[in-house]
Amino acid sequence: MKKIVILILLLAQVFGVSRAAQKADTEKADTIKTALLIVDIQNFYFPGDGPGLVNVHQAAIAAGKVLKVFRDRNLTVVHVRHQASKGFEIHSSVEPLSGEKVITKKEVNSFQGTDLLEYLKQNKITRLVVIGMQTHMCLEAAVRAGHDFGFQCIVVKDACATKDLKFDGKVIAADDVHNSTFATLTAGGYSKVINLEEFISEPDKYITK
Repeated sequence: MKKIVILILLLAQVFGVSRAAQKADTEKADTIKTALLIVDIQNFYFPGDGPGLVNVHQAAIAAGKVLKVFRDRNLTVVHVRHQASKGFEIHSSVEPLSGEKVITKKEVNSFQGTDLLEYLKQNKITRLVVIGMQTHMCLEAAVRAGHDFGFQCIVVKDACATKDLKFDGKVIAADDVHNSTFATLTAGGYSKVINLEEFISEPDKYITK
């Protein structure tokens, strides 16, 4: 009889722990609200309207795939565009739909001089998936600022693009600029950086968990 009582108590304890863990996971999911932040995927970064970035078309295709995941789930999407006299339009690969937030900025930092922070807070956003151009400029600035404002940040690296840079008489290849930017963001704890395949194969892992 004593053994039966002990067994019942143990089962009750295990069940209680399981329920508590399940409740904790549910509460965590409820508190995580993710938005997609698309930074400066505009015509002036594409051949024709500008000099073009390295692998810009591949990045645009990847960005469109990330955007589709968010739209299919009716999640918050924010488009940021940089003011310019030519090529100002958002590229067709990520063209905003009616009802999606569009922000025009004048600075490198998407949060500076805009209502981005206010909008994210109003919508109770806690996590940002960030994609865009240029990797080492406006994309990086958005991630760093987002982190400093308390948002969890995730970058899908295939949906970003940049260009070759020159320094001290040397040319730094776009791929090196790209990777060094992601290295500093991850090493500094500003963002998690993933590839498109990781995001597409398990989107909920990065959106709700």
